[in-house]
Amino acid sequence: MFTIDETAPVIVRLSTVIDAPLERVWDLHTDIDSWAEWNADVDEAKLDGPLLPGTSFRWKTHGLDITSTIREIVPGERLVWGGPAGGIEGVHVWTFQRTGDQVTVHTEESWSGAPVEAATVELGQALNNSLTTWLTALKPRAEHTA
Repeated sequence: MFTIDETAPVIVRLSTVIDAPLERVWDLHTDIDSWAEWNADVDEAKLDGPLLPGTSFRWKTHGLDITSTIREIVPGERLVWGGPAGGIEGVHVWTFQRTGDQVTVHTEESWSGAPVEAATVELGQALNNSLTTWLTALKPRAEHTA
């Protein structure tokens, strides 16, 4: 099982509870090509094959062109991706847990590399803001999608 880099200078962990079926939340979150439709921080995203470990996707966010590779997928439960971007090595773990009619979405991400070491506080805040925005966008989209 892949995990974030617990020794990284920047680690952010956040969760939200979504009042929607797990299948809807999972489908929305794993439809990478549609991220830009509901997440204002994502300018575009394109999965380069099936949603399987080893498949990459390209996306643009905050002025960065990023290529991430899926490292692990447990349908309906867990999605892990990572890769380098602008000298930053990122590992992003998403977990989804059904509790009754709700889903708890937990995200944790680590960033390491020279740019992070040079601006730990600023990049930590940027990552926190980005993940907060992501969860804040995912929640109403999942709750209001028929």
